[in-house]
Amino acid sequence: MTQPCTPRVVPLAAPVASPRDRFARPLRDLRLSVLDRCNLRCTYCMPGDSLMGRGVFLPREQLLTDDELIRLVRVFTGLGVDKIRLTGGEPLLRPGLVGLVDRIAATPGVHDLALTTNATLLPRHATALRAAGLHRITVSLDSLDPEVFPRMSGGRGSVDEVLEGIAAAEAAGFRRLKINTVVQRGVNDAGVENLLAHFRGTGHVVRLIEFMDVGNLNHWSAEQVVPSAELLRRIHARWPLKPVASETPGETARRYAYEDGAGEIGFISSVSQPFCGSCSRARVTADGNFYTCLFAARGLALRPLLRQADDDAGLRDVLLARWHEREDRYSEERGKQAPGADPRVEMFRMGG
Repeated sequence: MTQPCTPRVVPLAAPVASPRDRFARPLRDLRLSVLDRCNLRCTYCMPGDSLMGRGVFLPREQLLTDDELIRLVRVFTGLGVDKIRLTGGEPLLRPGLVGLVDRIAATPGVHDLALTTNATLLPRHATALRAAGLHRITVSLDSLDPEVFPRMSGGRGSVDEVLEGIAAAEAAGFRRLKINTVVQRGVNDAGVENLLAHFRGTGHVVRLIEFMDVGNLNHWSAEQVVPSAELLRRIHARWPLKPVASETPGETARRYAYEDGAGEIGFISSVSQPFCGSCSRARVTADGNFYTCLFAARGLALRPLLRQADDDAGLRDVLLARWHEREDRYSEERGKQAPGADPRVEMFRMGG
């Protein structure tokens, strides 16, 4: 059996005061999309009946290079960001991702480096990712039901492939995975307890996410949202739960522990209980557009700045100015904007 790898330890940089936006929210986290392609077609992200679902993606020359991504990480950490999450699309489809992880992990100031994946490619990469310095993995898994899973994944992949990926991550030494589950009424909500039962006692944390109106393609409707409070009541009736304090400021999930000691679960309630007031996350797409909200319609193009001049100070000033202007509160203001008035960026481009 493959022996778990010990990730390289990088000395911590001196803390930097984070800039504040118009609501005094700090900049602490960076979601960095490395690719807009994916091998699944999840209905809430990249539905197969959409143009992108049929395979219309960014050409390679428009994607940020590894050097450009490292430069961005270096500038963001200089502004106080210490948490980096690599997203997609499916980030493991990007050639050379392990080498990129190695370089990001070695960047001073990066204290927490995570990856969000559908896990189908983890058997090939988990050990190398651990050795390169990746700290954490989040796996998207919406159902254990072999009939429901393909309904939500666009008919691609399988439950067994995801579970094999999770097992590969465990064997590589990732002991505490986060399992993200988007819950949709009438689709996979009936199987929530079965999924929780599977991961109880494993050390992994299932996070139940309210179906969100990200982008324009996922046929979102309020009727399909299962409020976290409803799920909490259901789960508590079967396995009593108790609240757990947040580990870090701006944490998106409300945490609960099983009273019998079998671990914990989380609820991400962007629709019913928005957490805009504590959001500290910036997002950069694979082609270099900087967004300050998951539900944004417009971003700031950084690729020209990265390719026209080797000026980190100038790039830093641009990022600072944009963050200082930030006033996004979409989830708190949901419903005030006319439908379709300002089309939002799709989730597989934004990075979730």
